Amino acid sequence: MTKHPRSLGELKRAKLAGPRSVKDEMRANLVARLRERRPIFPGVVGYDDTVVPQIVNALLSRHNFILLGLRGQAKSRILRSLTGLLDDAIPIVAGSEINDSPFAPISKYARERLAAAGDDTPIDWVERDQRFVEKLATPDVTVADIIGDLDPIKAARGGHVLSDELTIHYGMLPRANRGIFALNELPDLAGKVQVGLFNIMQEGDVQIKGYPVRLALDVLLCFTANPEDYTARGKIITPLKDRIGSEIITHYPESVELGVAITSAESWTARPDTKVQVSPLVSELVERIAFEARTDRRIDRRSGVSQRMPITVMENAVSNAERRAIALGEPGVAPRMEDIYAALPAITGKLELEYEGELVGGATIARELIRRAADATLKAHAPHADTDAITVWFDEGAALQVSDEAGAAVMRAAYETVPGLAAVVIEHALAPANDDAQFAFACELVLEALVARRRISRSELGRYGRASNEPGRRRRGSADDAPEDLTA
Repeated sequence: MTKHPRSLGELKRAKLAGPRSVKDEMRANLVARLRERRPIFPGVVGYDDTVVPQIVNALLSRHNFILLGLRGQAKSRILRSLTGLLDDAIPIVAGSEINDSPFAPISKYARERLAAAGDDTPIDWVERDQRFVEKLATPDVTVADIIGDLDPIKAARGGHVLSDELTIHYGMLPRANRGIFALNELPDLAGKVQVGLFNIMQEGDVQIKGYPVRLALDVLLCFTANPEDYTARGKIITPLKDRIGSEIITHYPESVELGVAITSAESWTARPDTKVQVSPLVSELVERIAFEARTDRRIDRRSGVSQRMPITVMENAVSNAERRAIALGEPGVAPRMEDIYAALPAITGKLELEYEGELVGGATIARELIRRAADATLKAHAPHADTDAITVWFDEGAALQVSDEAGAAVMRAAYETVPGLAAVVIEHALAPANDDAQFAFACELVLEALVARRRISRSELGRYGRASNEPGRRRRGSADDAPEDLTA
């Protein structure tokens, strides 16, 4: 590892590249990464053709920018990934609170120290991760938090008058000098704080307790906001909105495949000393729950359905399967339908319900979402599956009790007693014939799809039986097997 110069004289003799603004620094590193065809934001999936090019354009233009999107759209992850475009380390005047450059100091402390020590001025080095400052905007955030305030204790200890710049206790923005300052949920920031924020970025000065202070900060300023807050509540002051160079819209995964990729990458499914096998059908079903929720009119679309929902559902489902495997002494863990129902707390906690949804209840809606997701998954893999024999068996009074505590082999044997059920799984290759867990889940998928179509019923205790005779029930063999509009 190269030893960094530790004094201004050593830094000059090292003939390192001269100082450059943080936006120029990030632009140069971004250009190099583009030429090398390396990923700009490793680990961020689904934005390659939409969001990432817009962020690249903003950085190449040296813009401050704002990410507008609903919760769970990787906005904070993107901002934190920006540090990868910073240099490994930069030199600062030792002891500087605001990362003063030895060649272009902006604070009185650094200027006086350089004037007094000259080439003997000690130099510290700040690594890239230390150059990222993040703040969640809340109504109680003050100008002192963001910009700074006078510190009487500093004045007393140093023998300074309060109007002396050396008495300032710097806030988060000055401490982000020569780095990145990220402010989440910008509309929640009080208007007077936004004014101070704009003024110091636009004019390079601010008044603290009536004393004018000039700070020519060098910062890349990034914001996030919910589009509904940004456009409807109108809490961002016009001069600040005008100062933001680029407005970039984020979004949820545009396809189930992308959603599955994100959930697989983010969910914790690898358990210590245990083999976990998640069926592709399980992954798809879990993802489709979120897709169904985002189109349900009983769920507040302005709030959105976070991508964290399928991630936590998958983790809960695996945990329930792990608990069962431990109890039965099974060597592996394989989630089944009962495990997804066991993950209801991971669904209900992520849903903001409209008035109609509140009347129905979050748990009821969550169960419907699971069944609709199962139906959508079956349609994707077996759109023309013949399920008449299955519904006839249940219509004639037969029933099947599903047990969360039974092993995969036992459940498969139970499902194979239902006429036509195993045949659908085999005919449409929904699961390997030699894998009991995957085969059992595929059978459950077919049954849940029939529940969604109201061809059969399922109790909260997991008992499949004859469909109820409620009005609107679809008759067996109808031309359209699509589920009724459960949001009506």
